[in-house]
This record gives sequence, structure tokens and C-alpha cells, in this order.
Amino acid sequence: MTEKQEHNVSSRKASKTSSKVHEMDLEESELNDPFQALMEKAGNHGRYQTLYNYVFVAGLAFSGALTYMNIILALNIPDHWCTVPGMEQTNFTLSEWRNLTLPKQTDNRGKETFSTCEMYDMNFTEITDWSTWNVSQRTTQTTVCQNGWSYDQTWYDNTIPTDHNWVCAKDLFVTNVFVVGRVTEVVGSFIFGQMGDSYGRRLVFFISLVFCSVGRMVSIVCTSSYTWFLIMSGIVGLTVNSLFQSPQIIGMEISREEDRSRIAFFQSVGWSVGTTFMPLMFWWLRQWKSFMWLTSVPTALALIFSKYVIESPRWLISKRRFRDAIVQMKKIAKINGRNFDVTEKELAEIYRQEKQDVTYGIASLFGGWRLARNTIIMGFSWCVVAVSYFTLVLFSSRMAGNPFLNFLYQSIVEIPAYVVGRYLGDTYGRRFTNSVSFIISFIACLPIIAYATDEHYENMMIYLATFIKFLNALTFFTVNLQCLEIYPTCMRQTGIALGTILANAIGVLAPYLVYLGTTVDIRAPYYILGTLFLLGGIGATFLPETLHKKLPDTMEEANHFGRHDKFFSLPKPPLASVEAEKMKMPFQPELTKLNQAEFAP
Repeated sequence: MTEKQEHNVSSRKASKTSSKVHEMDLEESELNDPFQALMEKAGNHGRYQTLYNYVFVAGLAFSGALTYMNIILALNIPDHWCTVPGMEQTNFTLSEWRNLTLPKQTDNRGKETFSTCEMYDMNFTEITDWSTWNVSQRTTQTTVCQNGWSYDQTWYDNTIPTDHNWVCAKDLFVTNVFVVGRVTEVVGSFIFGQMGDSYGRRLVFFISLVFCSVGRMVSIVCTSSYTWFLIMSGIVGLTVNSLFQSPQIIGMEISREEDRSRIAFFQSVGWSVGTTFMPLMFWWLRQWKSFMWLTSVPTALALIFSKYVIESPRWLISKRRFRDAIVQMKKIAKINGRNFDVTEKELAEIYRQEKQDVTYGIASLFGGWRLARNTIIMGFSWCVVAVSYFTLVLFSSRMAGNPFLNFLYQSIVEIPAYVVGRYLGDTYGRRFTNSVSFIISFIACLPIIAYATDEHYENMMIYLATFIKFLNALTFFTVNLQCLEIYPTCMRQTGIALGTILANAIGVLAPYLVYLGTTVDIRAPYYILGTLFLLGGIGATFLPETLHKKLPDTMEEANHFGRHDKFFSLPKPPLASVEAEKMKMPFQPELTKLNQAEFAP
């Protein structure tokens, strides 16, 4: 044997040993993925995936963010005060006139300002000689606004509340809209999340698209009827989460393993670009109606591309609908310039050992110890992300200055967070990225707690709060990706829906944290957030690593997922292509039968 032959034999032995070691660390179901072999035949990284990801993942995230978030700016209530007639008969400035006609009140920051809902109870138009009139002649009695309200138009020409005077006695009208939206989001996530796993992602996607776009556009024309406005706002909330979830799940289920984080990145960036672009549009238009129309119509335009929306073939196979799965894969293959000639009989032969899982909705996520543990930890992670996100957003809404720039800053900081999150998640793993981000957020809360009461450190507090918002976006990206990769195909949308339900339900606590910070102790929210960040960081370390592993398809695979993971380890890169082929051996006999005459129908 020559020296070169000895070297080749030695290399093969070493490679074989390495392969065995790697196989020992991973569950067989985490490696064998016959569906990827099928998708490679149709094209799992081709023109169709590119079109789908740009239009239905990134593009719809952009337009959907506009439709979902535009109501926040349109319902903004600018500074307002009682309209008191008579100023036109004087030479007083607006500030001088308000000082004469409006009583003072203390705002939530302890600052004395003009009353927004009361005026002095006297008729100032009856004063004919202002040169002899003085403040001592003014009554001390006050009354509610008798002549409507005047609004500060520094930033807006009008908003929905200014057009319909949703202030003072009606000041809960705006709050009720947000509460109804939050409640319907929880209900919709419960209903449509399970519908996606039972009746298909495509059906839920179209229902969500129609409900969101029509609901928002109809709400624009019915603001004069508060009841109908609430109903339409509730319809938007009912399907808004499934509008984003369905196309993202389909995109991941028809793509390569290494493209999964890229798809999540596309959607996250699409969302952030939309929420960054939106305040600039309102700043330019200044009127809520034109702003709402311009930000609501694009979502409906996605229906133009409806023929490119497929049902997930992976989901169809999990339901043993092999004929329908082949139809969908042929659509993908046609656009990708491939020839997909696998028959229904061949497909059934490949999956002959797998049986359709019987599931019981959300309860199935707790059907085994390992899956139940993962579900509980993922749910807690969603809660921490939601509470911190809503708390930071509410704090930013109380900032002085340009409301559009304040909103923009909160959005634009998310984009670099997604870039960093994708790099860390693809390099060091989802588990490491999630845990470390939570821990750093906890550390960032410590100086805020120590120095928040000292006004000299106010700028440092703003920078640290912005940094925590950056980490919050990074954690959201990672948690969302983990959620998509941990749950099995038959329960994937239900698992994501459960996270959304918990996030929206626990997000109700955010206003109370802000209340504690503004009325009791400015450090109070960060005591609570810091504790949650620490617990979230510890809990995330007990999740299985999902990088370089195939998506679980069955409940059994999900219950065994990560069983052999070592606690103190980082994910290993995929093996060389030759060794990877060996990993497919349990399915190799079935896969090699494809397109052989004796197995034709």
C-alpha cells in the first residue's frame, strides 16, 4: 500500500470515528430528514424561496407593521385645553389668555400646568374694557369645558381623538381601543394558531390578510360610531399575529436548515423598517385619514400575489395528504426550474413508518416531560420579552420633544439588534444567544437602579434604557426563532400561538410598571425587569440547542429533541457532505426507490 493510500484510509477511519462521536451526541430524529431530500429535488434554495421570502415574509412584515401600528399614532392625543371665547377681542397672546381663563393643575410629574378639562366659570366675552379689568375680578369657580377644546397643532393637524374630542370625560375611549385589541389578539392567537395546525397555514394566512386589511380600512370610515370602530379594531387584533406567523412558518418549512435564521431575520427587519418608516409618513402628512389609508392599503395589495402562496408540503405530509403535497412541491419546482417527478406511492413509501399524530390543541404541548419543560421555558421567555418591550415603549411615549422621532428611535435600534442576533445565533447557537442577552439586560438594570434618582445621570439612564431596548429586540429575534424550531410540524403554529397568548396577556402588566415608576419610585420597574431578566437568562440555558438540527415533525421527535445535548457545550457545525449522506442511511432504501419503474403507481 502506498503512502497516499495509507493516508486516505487513515483519513476515512478518522472521519468515520468523528461521525460516530457526532451521532452519539444527537438523536437520530434530529439528523434524518427525508423531507429535505425531497425539497432538494424541487429546490429548497431557489427562485421560489427568494420570491416568497421577499414578498410574503419581509414585504408583508413591512406592510403588516404599518397596518398594525398605525393606530398608535392616529390615536395620539396632543396637548389640549378648553376653548374660551373672547381672545379675538383682545391683544393677549395664547399663553396670556390661557393664564387668565384656565385654572392650574399638577401633572403626573409634579409640574404645575394648565387644566386640560376645566375653565373658569364666567363669560369673558362680556368684558368690554380690558384696560380696567384685573384678575381679582375673576371668579374662583370652575366648570368643565363649555365650548369644546383647542389642540396643540405643533406636530399634527388632526388625529382621531382631536376630530371627535375623545378627551376628558371620553379619555378612556383611546385606552379601550388598545385593550380591545390586546384581548382579541389573545383570542385570535388561540383560535387561528390551532387552526393553522389543523386546517393549514394557507387558509389561516388568507383569512388573516382579509380580516386585517378590511378591518383597518373599514375602521377609518366609521370613527363617528365608536362601537363600530371598536369592533373593526378588534377584528384587526383577532388575526394580526397569524398574519405574520403563517407565511414565516411556510417559508421555514420549505427552505434549507441554514436559511431558517435568514427567514426570521427577513421578517424582523421588514417589521422594523415598517415601524421606522411609518412615523416619517405621519410627520409628512400631518392628517390621520390620509396617513391611515396610505398605511393600510399596502397589506391588501398582497392579495395580488395570492397565486404564489402555497400550502406547506411539510404540513401536508404530516397529515398524510401525499397527493396534495406533491402538487405543492411541483409548483415550487416549476418556478425553480426543476423537474419534480416523485409519485404519491413513492412518497407514501418514504413515510410508511410514520403515523399521523393525534393532537389535542395546546394541551398536546404538555404531553411529555421534555416538551412540557421546553414549552414552559419558552412561554416564560415570551413573557419577559413582552413585559420589557411594552414597558420600554410606554416609557418612550412619555418623552418630551418630537413624537415622531421618539417613535422612530425606538424602532430603528431594532435593526442592528437583528443583525447581531442572527450572527450570534448562527455562530454560537440560539440557546447561548438567548441566555447571554437576558443576563446582559439584567446587568444593564443595575446602574439604572443605582443612579436613576440622581438627575445628573439622566443621559446615562437614557442610553442604558436604549441599550436594553436593543437587547430586547435581539432576544425577541432569538426566542421567535427557537419557538419555530423546537415545536413539531403538527404543533408548530399552536406553539407559537401559545407564546403570543402569554406575551399579550402578561403585557397588560406593563402599564402598571410604568405607573409604579412615575408615581412611586422611578427605579421600581427596573427592580422587576432586572429580576425577570435574570430568571429568563437562567431558564434559557435549559432549552435544547436547535442550530444545525432538522425541524422535528412528530410529537415523538419533539419529546426527544435535545435529549443528548450537553449543558456546557456549543453547537457543532454540520459534518462534511460525504459523512452527512451516511446519516441518511435509515431512510436510504426508501429514497433510492424514487423514480424506479417497479415502484411506479
